[in-house]
Amino acid sequence: MKQFLKYCGVPIILFLLVLMVSFWLHWNESFIFIISRYKSYITNMGRQESIGDSKENALEGCHPGIEWDKLQTTSLPNLKYTKPSALQLPRTDVNILTPWLAPIIWEGTYNYDIINEQFKQGNYSIGLVVFAVKKYVQFLPEFLRTAELYFMVGHKVHYYVFTDQPEAVPNITLKTNRFLHVVESEPYKRWQDVSMQRMESIHQHISNQFYKEVDYLVCADSDMKFNDYVGVEILDELVATLHPAYYGTERNHFPYERRGVSEAYIPADEGDFYYMAAFYAGTVKGIYKMTQVCYDGIQKDRKKGVEAVWHEESHFNKYLVYHKPTKVLSPEYIWDNAMGNREILKKKRFIAVPKNHNEIRN
Repeated sequence: MKQFLKYCGVPIILFLLVLMVSFWLHWNESFIFIISRYKSYITNMGRQESIGDSKENALEGCHPGIEWDKLQTTSLPNLKYTKPSALQLPRTDVNILTPWLAPIIWEGTYNYDIINEQFKQGNYSIGLVVFAVKKYVQFLPEFLRTAELYFMVGHKVHYYVFTDQPEAVPNITLKTNRFLHVVESEPYKRWQDVSMQRMESIHQHISNQFYKEVDYLVCADSDMKFNDYVGVEILDELVATLHPAYYGTERNHFPYERRGVSEAYIPADEGDFYYMAAFYAGTVKGIYKMTQVCYDGIQKDRKKGVEAVWHEESHFNKYLVYHKPTKVLSPEYIWDNAMGNREILKKKRFIAVPKNHNEIRN
């Protein structure tokens, strides 16, 4: 026995100690777990009581201030239309979706009656911004006349005409719920400066006036005219239009600003499409953020003595590389008949007015 204890006693004692420590740790963890579960139960009971006492507290969080009991739903009217297909694309000759799931708007890819009825439920207002400075004022009569025929028919529209010649703005008869606002603008000597100043002017007037009157803004060049219906299909958070000269070209052919010194610089291996700054749209908030960033870039370039290759359009494209548009418009929404016809263009909704650019700009 003595020999057994001599050789085996120490290992047995160590084994028993380890066993006792293991048992103690297991019991301690179980005890802590039970205590924590009890505390959690008590806490949740308190929360449930709070929820029961106040429904508003239960529904706060990400949506404060909403009167949940007063929320209402509205239904679409009975509409008759062809059943859509989940297996067949509405058009196969063009791309209708970007990699970030923004729709590309072409004729034949949407049902206007449905989206128009949905839009009416919001009782929204749309602002159409146009700059007619110096010689460009001559295009205003045709621009406004065709806008009354084709632009946002049946909806509330505010025209915002920026011009250095308020007396030259035509006094046209507007339809119900259509309003014309004339905003005096500075006649910069160079057309490039007039072009770049648009970002600042739009940005400033959003915070001063536009946000009080409209929900969406559409910005367009004045030397264009509406040639077919342009409606709520163009509206979203931020909407850009494919340039008619580059919608089918590769990235390396885009006229992006490639000089690293400019704030509009886009690296050679980046960019999705080349967008034209002659027609874009968005919510008031979306346009506000975009014009702020673009104007800041223009100002930084000026301090460096740099001017982007395509002025504000270069900064516009830079912004859209890193802030993807939520909807993209096809060249139907900017076309020049001097480019001829394209089979993919079922409509030409907004087209250039024939002119001598050098004569108008100088």
